[in-house]
Amino acid sequence: MLNLSRAPSGAAIALIMLASAPFSAVAQPATTLDKVKANGAITVGYREASIPFSYLGGDGQPTGFGWEICGKVVDQVKKTVGLADVKVLKQSVTSQNRIPLIQNGTIDIECGSTTNNADRNKQVDFAINYFYTGTRFIVKEGSSVKSVDDLKGKKAVSTTGTTNYQVLRKVNAEKNIGFELIGAKDHGESLLLVQQDRVDAFGMDDILLYGLRASASNPADFAIVGDPIQVEPYAIMLRKDDPAFKKLVDDTLAGMIKSGEFQSLYKKWFQSPIPPKGINLNAPMSKELQDNLKLLSDKPAQ
Repeated sequence: MLNLSRAPSGAAIALIMLASAPFSAVAQPATTLDKVKANGAITVGYREASIPFSYLGGDGQPTGFGWEICGKVVDQVKKTVGLADVKVLKQSVTSQNRIPLIQNGTIDIECGSTTNNADRNKQVDFAINYFYTGTRFIVKEGSSVKSVDDLKGKKAVSTTGTTNYQVLRKVNAEKNIGFELIGAKDHGESLLLVQQDRVDAFGMDDILLYGLRASASNPADFAIVGDPIQVEPYAIMLRKDDPAFKKLVDDTLAGMIKSGEFQSLYKKWFQSPIPPKGINLNAPMSKELQDNLKLLSDKPAQ
C-alpha cells in the first residue's frame, strides 16, 4: 500500500509510470505453440486424486482418461511445431491453483476434472466438453442422508475452489435447508472427514465420488446418494486468447471421436477395471456426453 505521508521515491515513480503505460507497450507472451517450439517442452497439469481423469497410479506417476487424451494432444503438438521430441513436464495442480497456473504460464494445458462454466470462461479457455457430471454425495453406508434435504441440521463438506462448493452453498440458501458447509483442501481430505465421522456427507461430482470410493481401503463402507444437482461439463483447460492451440486440442479430440478412439478410452477408464486396485467404476456414458460426441460443443454451464 502506498504511504501517502511521504513523497514516492524515484524508483517508486518509475514503477507507477510503468504500471500506467499502455498495455500494448508491454511485451506479450508467446502462444503456446511458439513457447513449445522455443523451449522443446510442454507442461501438463494433472490432479493427484481425480480418478479416473488424472491421478497418481501405483507407480506414483500420473495416469487416467484425461492424461491419455493429453498425451494425444502432445503427439499432435510435436507434428505441428516440427519437433520429433517434446519433453513433457508434469505439474500437479489443485482445485485452488489450477486456474492461476494456467493464466501465469506455469502449465500449458490441464487434463483433469475441471468444470467448464461461464465464470471460468472469463479467465481461461476450454476445449470440447469431454464429460458431464452432477453434484451428489458420498456418505457412510447406512447413513440417514439420502438427499440434500436430509442434511438439515447436519454438516457437509466440499473441496474448496470447486463449483460443487458454490452449488451446495447456493442450494442451502435457496431451499433454507440449514446445513453447515465446510471446505477441505482436496478430495482426499474431504473423504477423510466423512470416514472420521466429522461430517455427514461430502458433496462432489458423482464420477469423482465413484473413483474415490473405488480407491478407498474398504469401498463397501461408503454409499453414493442423491439425485444429481446441476449437471455440468468437464473440459480440458487452456490459456485464454490462444486460438491456434485451442483449435489443435479441439481437432485432436474431434479426430479421436470420429475414429472411435475416444469411445474406446471411455470404456477403458469408466467401464473396465482400472489401476491401482483393478476396480470397475461401471459408469455408463451419459446422454449429455453421447449427444456432445455429435455436437462437439464447448458450451459452458451457466
